[in-house]
Amino acid sequence: MAKVELKAPIIEEIKGHVSEAKAAVIVNYCGITVEQDTQLRKKLREAGVVYKVYKNTFLKRAFEGTDFAQLDQVLDGPTAVAFSSEDATAPARILAEVMKTVPALTFKAGVIDGTYYDEAGCKVIATIPSREELISKLLGSLQAPISNLARVIKQIAEKNAEA
Repeated sequence: MAKVELKAPIIEEIKGHVSEAKAAVIVNYCGITVEQDTQLRKKLREAGVVYKVYKNTFLKRAFEGTDFAQLDQVLDGPTAVAFSSEDATAPARILAEVMKTVPALTFKAGVIDGTYYDEAGCKVIATIPSREELISKLLGSLQAPISNLARVIKQIAEKNAEA
C-alpha cells in the first residue's frame, strides 16, 4: 500500500472536523504529562470539543481552501488542535482553564467563526462566557426590573391591608 493511501483517510478525517467546526484552536502540548493530558481530553470531550494531535502537514492539507488555512503559519513543532462545532468559544475557554494548572500547555493561535486570533487573542476569547451563560445573564437582567416592581406592589398592598 502506498504512503498516500495511508495518509488520505487521516486527511479526510481532519476535513470532516473542519467542515463542521465553528472554531479551531492550536496549542503546543510539549511538556504535559499523560495524566494532565487525560484530564484535558476528558474536559474537552464533555464540552463536545474534538481534541487531537495530527502531523502539521496533514493539517495544512486539510485546511487548504478554508478559513482555517490562516493557521498554517503556526503549524510547526508539537501541535494539537481542538475543534468545536457547537460552542465557538469552548475550546479556548477550556484550554485556558487547564493552562492555569498546566503551564506547559500554551496557545499558538485559533480561528473562531472565520476570524484569526493569535496567542493573545485566544486568551481574550477564553474570557468570553458560554452562550448559555450569556443568555441566563440576559434573562436575569430582563427579569430584575419586573421582579422589583412586583415586590413594590406587594409591599404597597400589604401596607394598605394593615391600615
